Amino acid sequence: MFEKPVPLPTEDSAPFWKACREHELRMQRCNDCGHVRFPPSVLCPKCTSLEATWDKLSGRGEVFTFIIVHQTYHPAFDEDMPYNVALVRLEEGPTFHSNIVECRNEELYCGMPVEVVFEDRTEEISLPKFRPRSH
Repeated sequence: MFEKPVPLPTEDSAPFWKACREHELRMQRCNDCGHVRFPPSVLCPKCTSLEATWDKLSGRGEVFTFIIVHQTYHPAFDEDMPYNVALVRLEEGPTFHSNIVECRNEELYCGMPVEVVFEDRTEEISLPKFRPRSH
């Protein structure tokens, strides 16, 4: 049996993964222009400021687009087939790749309101996933 790969935090992404482990969704917000960004970066892509804080986000958003994966690319995902990969547009602006859980693939649609939930994978890594929410 193969284990599913987990992300390896970098110096830039470590605060994101630490927050996920605490079941919080945090992303960088520029202290100068207010832009919320993901993935993490040293510079704000809007104004090039070096100043940012890690703000807690609402965890709410909507499915922007998605695919249903029917072909195995890694043996650790065989049991999950078919599974979805979605691009979620968060209320605060950034988009985030993840999976929609607690929902059959046939029920997914663009614009579906979702909220973050966390899947604890290891003692260090919890993955943000999304589930449908009522309006």
